[in-house]
Amino acid sequence: MNEPGLRDIWVYLSASPLLGLTITLVAYGLAYRLYLKTNSNPLANPVVTSVAMLILLLLATGTSYSDYFEGGQFVHFLLGPATVALAVPLYQQFRQLRQLWLPVAISLISGVVIAAGTSVGLARLLGGSLEIQMSLAPKSATAPVAMGISEKIGGLPSLTAVLVVLTGITGAVPAPRGESRPYQAPERNPRQPRP
Repeated sequence: MNEPGLRDIWVYLSASPLLGLTITLVAYGLAYRLYLKTNSNPLANPVVTSVAMLILLLLATGTSYSDYFEGGQFVHFLLGPATVALAVPLYQQFRQLRQLWLPVAISLISGVVIAAGTSVGLARLLGGSLEIQMSLAPKSATAPVAMGISEKIGGLPSLTAVLVVLTGITGAVPAPRGESRPYQAPERNPRQPRP
């Protein structure tokens, strides 16, 4: 009995919806290893690298995007639960957030207005259609939220998804490297009354 070769495995996977899921996970795993080997260099961002790998692989094998997405939709589906899971660390920091509610609220409102306003304004200034402007407006939210908003306001959810990823990568690449640490509340003066 012959051992299955890489070609045999590819033929099997390409006939199954597991193709998109498998190559997405493998590409991201390889990209993340590369990212770690480069000492977490933001230019080796694993999202950019894995997307480039996937594009090259699909082009080299002649696999259509629709065939790939049959399995890739499982990853797409998991975006929703992953976004909801962000509520856990927020809940863990609820005490600090409650103490800082005013600066947090001002920052969030300002960020939303500036991000949406500048992107829509620039698109309008450059002659972008209303559909493109509405696709740009929610680009600074998480992908599932942004795609839902885009669909409701008359944008193109698929364009919005690409813009969300590009916005995230653009923000991650110039970010300073280093360990991320959880928020530490400042030491309270014992003589100062509690708020």
